[in-house]
Amino acid sequence: MPRRPRVLSGAQPTADSYHLGNYFGAFKQWVALQDEFEAFYFIPDLHAITVEYEPAQLRERTYIAAAQLLAAGVDPERSALFVQSHVPEHAQLAWVLGGVTGFGEAGRMTQFKDKTAKSGRDAASVGLFTYPVLMAADILVYQADKVPVGEDQRQHIELTRNLAQRFNHRFGETFTVPEPYIVKATAKVYDLQDPTAKMSGSATSHSGVVNLTDEPKAAAKKIRSAVTDSGSDVRFDPATKPGISNLLSIYSALTERPITDIETEFEGQQYGHFKVALADLVADFVDSFGSRTRELLDDKGELDRVLAAGAATAREVAATTLATVYDRSGFVPAAHP
Repeated sequence: MPRRPRVLSGAQPTADSYHLGNYFGAFKQWVALQDEFEAFYFIPDLHAITVEYEPAQLRERTYIAAAQLLAAGVDPERSALFVQSHVPEHAQLAWVLGGVTGFGEAGRMTQFKDKTAKSGRDAASVGLFTYPVLMAADILVYQADKVPVGEDQRQHIELTRNLAQRFNHRFGETFTVPEPYIVKATAKVYDLQDPTAKMSGSATSHSGVVNLTDEPKAAAKKIRSAVTDSGSDVRFDPATKPGISNLLSIYSALTERPITDIETEFEGQQYGHFKVALADLVADFVDSFGSRTRELLDDKGELDRVLAAGAATAREVAATTLATVYDRSGFVPAAHP
């Protein structure tokens, strides 16, 4: 019986909470993909140490990430949910792939350029430079067929495909060459204070970002204080009314109603009325999501159990891939005493 196609994705534990953009742009789609794919979802803590970090904070944020992914609907009975460092095959495969990656090839990655634009390349770690090679290993070690990513990650998928094809050509068919699965987001969520920029955990102003564990009153205040546009009609027009269009997208995503229906409902009303209604919706959403997250975090033992089970499932696949890679690479197999 042929296996279901595999999908793999991860979300870094680099903040104290994920935000609405993460939820509607990725996690909601991950949940839906569980029906169609054999899903592997992981928390990339190895990637998180390529920049300066605090160990205790990383450990707590990893638990928070796991709890929030479960709260979002990732089902450990249908998906392998695990922490990257719990599956050493990721790092082991990354080293092998590093041997078939060109230095210039790695240096052309736009994310490396973006992250070193201010501090300069000399201040960057080797880990940050080789980040895309580890990302390729994350994908190839599971023989993933599809990788749900945003447009900003397409270049990394292209590198992954190139490395898989190069290895296959040199050493024989070993890797599935993955296809990008460009997720059609439920809503593209933009910063509430700068609706021309994506909502991001690294934003300079916290007032433009609604975190999934914000206090309901704080989340509502952010919505009521969101930047709007000239005029007063509640109408979706991203080109000339990016502020109100962003809020309409969020309203539509939360209620699963078409934007046209929402425009009709608020026809003739001021921005203020619409923002109050949306603020109530957002407050209810983060209240429920936050409660579920805290409930999960209160039982670290259960989180450990879920992550250990996910890692065991992941290692079954990853170890098989790595053994084949080591054999094709010419490594002497380890003898068992």
